[in-house]
Amino acid sequence: MEPKKIALLAGALIIAVAAAFLARSMFMNGGSPEASANAMPNPAEMPHVLVATKSLPVGTIVGPDAYRYQPWPKELVEEAYYIQGKTDDGKLAGSVVRTAIAAGQPVTSGSLIQPGDRGFLAAALGPGMRAVTVPVSVQSSVAGFIFPGDRVDLMLTQSVAGGGDGPPLKVSETILRNLRVLATDQRTNALGEDGKPVVQTFSNVTIEVTPRMAERIQVAQTIGAITLSLRSIADNNQELEEALASGEVQAPKAGDPNAEKTMLAALAS
Repeated sequence: MEPKKIALLAGALIIAVAAAFLARSMFMNGGSPEASANAMPNPAEMPHVLVATKSLPVGTIVGPDAYRYQPWPKELVEEAYYIQGKTDDGKLAGSVVRTAIAAGQPVTSGSLIQPGDRGFLAAALGPGMRAVTVPVSVQSSVAGFIFPGDRVDLMLTQSVAGGGDGPPLKVSETILRNLRVLATDQRTNALGEDGKPVVQTFSNVTIEVTPRMAERIQVAQTIGAITLSLRSIADNNQELEEALASGEVQAPKAGDPNAEKTMLAALAS
């Protein structure tokens, strides 16, 4: 047989052997995903970590709808995470976000401030807002039925000279509207140890205001007596819709918490 034919046959044999090994390798790799899928851990056996269900900017008061438990790889669990079965969910509601948490990101113990912790009130304030404490009586505080998180109006009652020799007249007017209550006395959480609201009287109430509102409240306290008027949640929504429809306040851009605070401050004014 000629040398050229022998070389061609040898080359064809080498190519055939290489193709066989390549095909065998492809079939083996094709079966690996099934094997790895079978090796995936069962979600029911994985630790469940507390994650944010939505974006939580700094200063957000956490509610039950802001978090949920989600299966998490055991090797990626950190000590600062909240683990299902080891966390008291009732104590998380009412906490304030100290560092921003993205949606789907695990909630850590350092990212929340619990009611009563140092810095809680400062964290609960919106950007540019101030906390002002107003002394009240049992009658002027709606008999203790105002809780942190409620919305109130401030009314000023003062004496005005009526003219002539008669006694001065008593005049009352609403000076500020739709203010958020931050605390009553030293209570920043309305719930008791059993998780139920506790009704009790208080002598001071701390509210969230703008610097301009704080000045008005300070002057009002020297003129007369201040009374709180509890607002309905339905009234708040209706008044906001009317203000937006009339153009008195501008709707904030989606996902901008600072613009929302600005809108609420304009509505209160």
